Amino acid sequence: MNDAQGGTTERGGRTTWSEEARATLLLAWPLILTNLAQTLMTATDVVMMGWLGPDALAAGALGSNLYFATMIFGLGLTTATAPMIARELGRKGHSVRDVRRTVRQGLWMAVGFTVPIWIVLWQSEAILLAMGQEPALAKSAADYVRALQWSLLPFFFFLVLRSFVSALERPLWALAAGIAGVVANAAMAWVLIFGHLGFPKLGLVGAGYATTFADTLMFAMMAAVVLADRKFRRYHLFGRFWRADWPRFRELGHLGLPIGATLVFEVAVFNGATFLMGLIGAAALAAHSIAMQLASLSFMVPLGLAQAATVRVGRAFGGHDREGVRRAGWTAYVMGVGFMALTALAMIVAPRTLVGLFLDLDTPTNLPVIELAVSFLMVAALFQVADGGQAVAAGMLRGLHDTRVPMVYAGIGYWGIGLLLGVGLAFQGGLAGFGLWIGLATGLTVVALLLLVRWLRRERLGLVSFA
Repeated sequence: MNDAQGGTTERGGRTTWSEEARATLLLAWPLILTNLAQTLMTATDVVMMGWLGPDALAAGALGSNLYFATMIFGLGLTTATAPMIARELGRKGHSVRDVRRTVRQGLWMAVGFTVPIWIVLWQSEAILLAMGQEPALAKSAADYVRALQWSLLPFFFFLVLRSFVSALERPLWALAAGIAGVVANAAMAWVLIFGHLGFPKLGLVGAGYATTFADTLMFAMMAAVVLADRKFRRYHLFGRFWRADWPRFRELGHLGLPIGATLVFEVAVFNGATFLMGLIGAAALAAHSIAMQLASLSFMVPLGLAQAATVRVGRAFGGHDREGVRRAGWTAYVMGVGFMALTALAMIVAPRTLVGLFLDLDTPTNLPVIELAVSFLMVAALFQVADGGQAVAAGMLRGLHDTRVPMVYAGIGYWGIGLLLGVGLAFQGGLAGFGLWIGLATGLTVVALLLLVRWLRRERLGLVSFA
């Protein structure tokens, strides 16, 4: 494949479907594994917090929720660099200045967002007390956040550099940094939380410092790569860092703010559903957690394909290649929905086997949770296909720099339809947790269909209007 044109080959002709599929897979699989690595980092922290005891785990959950709410929005802001870089490379395969300026303004965006968030997170104890949390838990959570919050800036810097190497279709470097981050986080958490190897025992605070160290290492590795690798070095990404490009900065905000809001809409509705499950009962909450863990794990595949779609569609879009846009988008979409259809089939055919990964099926006291989890997985089968469809379709549209309307769709689908329907079925309709899952699945399906229709109408709407 020619790096300069997403829709053409080195022979000058258009890619075939099989060539596009190969290019998408080569780009997507390192991104998928990088996403899994970041999920594993969080899981490692949760496990070690659990070793400290239930109070530490509860305080860690409170602190993580505050941190995650800000991190997910910043992730959306910095994600906007990917479609912009991809478009510029599609328009001019050897572009250096425009790519460098986009990366620079992405780093500026990270700094501009993070500094005020640091100030807010420093007040975590007051925020949690205002939310009615127990004073002891609020203090422990705040101590944890004050160590964890410093990870935001290096993490956002890492994301900007990941967008850069991914747009150049070299995502293996980001995967290597992600794996190093997982190992470093686990090692430092073990040392700092429990006081091994002569270090002081810091408890939850140690977990926060471990994540900060790991994210800093990931950014440092990526910075070293872009400075040393011959293909990346010619961009001089950190040269004249102080020079502003305000039109480009505004364009990043124009693209990134809706992406951040979309992610917040989606994440917040699932957090809200977890809280509502707790009101229904402990068994419902436990079953919900199992079903969500399975769904979240499989979601990493369409998420990686969505990131690949943004790059592939963006490069064809920058090259004014209508057929390349169509082929890149549909290739990623079929892959994402096809994979999720397979996971949905597994949930229908073998739900008890999947639940058995978390609970002993032969223990009588587990029976209520098992039965609920199995019923949730039946709905999660539909949930899976819709979730894969909306994720990849959103990535396809981001490649066309279309983010505002998808944000509106997310607000309507997740909150205006999904959550309201779920609450009504759960508490007014008497369906309890099963009703909440029906609501979540319906909301995802609505968003997936709206995004798909928008993609189908992309030329009529002027999203792909080449002179």
